[in-house]
This record gives sequence, structure tokens and C-alpha cells, in this order.
Amino acid sequence: MIITAFILGFLGSFHCIGMCGPIALMLPVDRSSNSKKVFQIGLYHLGRLIAYAILGFSFGWIGKGLNLFGLQQQLSIGIGIVMILVTLLPYHIFNQYNFSKPISSLIFKIKSALGKELQKKSTDTFLTIGFLNGFLPCGLIYIAVFGAIATGNILESSMYMIAFGLGTIPLMSIIIYISNFITNTVKHKIRKAIPVIIIIMGVLFILRGMGLGIPYISPKSHTNIVSTNYQCN
Repeated sequence: MIITAFILGFLGSFHCIGMCGPIALMLPVDRSSNSKKVFQIGLYHLGRLIAYAILGFSFGWIGKGLNLFGLQQQLSIGIGIVMILVTLLPYHIFNQYNFSKPISSLIFKIKSALGKELQKKSTDTFLTIGFLNGFLPCGLIYIAVFGAIATGNILESSMYMIAFGLGTIPLMSIIIYISNFITNTVKHKIRKAIPVIIIIMGVLFILRGMGLGIPYISPKSHTNIVSTNYQCN
């Protein structure tokens, strides 16, 4: 599952260029020194990874709670179905719902803070920019969070989100150096591959939830049954 998170992040970074690309291009990097530039970009990505790890840790508690109630398999199947439906159903069906509306005031504060940080040139600002950038709403992050919840484990949930973030680093780094390094045809083909990856992930989550006894893909579930029989003396 961790590998699929990395692949989702890598392919999804072509989508991220449209969302976070402008922020990456606006980074106040020191273009007179390659070593400083690499260090500053590294801090930016580190900030994003910390934000993703926090998201994974936070939502991992939900997965852990459901796992304790013996619902982890059902959760895995449900999330797999949601991934597939989100990919196959027409976009306009979901576009009419603003899922980030409940936290719109928080998002506004994050964007305001991000704008202020982009005007600074201190070293620590790159870490802050990346950290704030990691909390901006994005469809692919929603998908990654679903996958993180389905792990049913806080640590694995954090690692899942970190793997997703690591997958976005190569392209997000290159875009800072070169904005037009790949043809539109190749970009289009890779964007078409993103839904396929999401569907494959959905199928893997469904198989995992079914507990078919397939090693690494669909291991059998070992549900702990808590006895409610107490003996009173």
C-alpha cells in the first residue's frame, strides 16, 4: 500500500503543478547559489512532508478507532469503493459540492499566512511555506487521506501520507528549475494514468478488506473478540 501511495503522489504531481506549481514558482529561492537553492527547496519539501505526516497521524486515529471496533475490513472495502466511484462518476457531480466549505475560514487563514511567508527571504520561511502548502485542500490529498485511514494504524497512516508526499517531490522540484520541461502530450498521457492508479488502489483496498488469504494483498483478518462474560463472586 505504501508503494501505491508513492506512485499516486508521483503521477498526481502533474495535477499538483496546476494547484501548487504557482506557489513553487514563487518561492523566494536564492538563484545566485545552487547549493543554497537546493537547501531551500529541500526545506520547502520537508515542510510539506511534516504537514502530510500530521494529516496521516490525525486521520490515523479514525482508522485505529474503527479497527478497534472490528470495522477495519469494512472500512477498507468502503474506501476502495469510494475511490473507484470518485474516479468513474462524472466530475460535475462532485463539483457541485464544496467539501472544504466547513473549514473555509481555516483555509483562508492558511492562504493569508502563506502569502505573507512568500514575501520573506529568511531560511526558515521555506519550511513554513511547505508546511502551510501541505494543508491546502486538494482532491488527490483527499484520496491519499482515505488510503491513510484505511491502514487502521496511526504509524502506517503517517507513513502512507509521507510516501505520498515523497512521490510529489521529483516533479515539484523540477518545476522550480524548469517550467516547461515536458511536452503537453506526455503530460496528457500521465494525467490519464492517474485515474487508473486510483482505481487500482481502490481494488487493492477492497481485496484487502475481503481477507482472502492472499499474502501482502488480501491477508486473512485476525479479529480480536472481547469477551463480555464476567463472573461475579
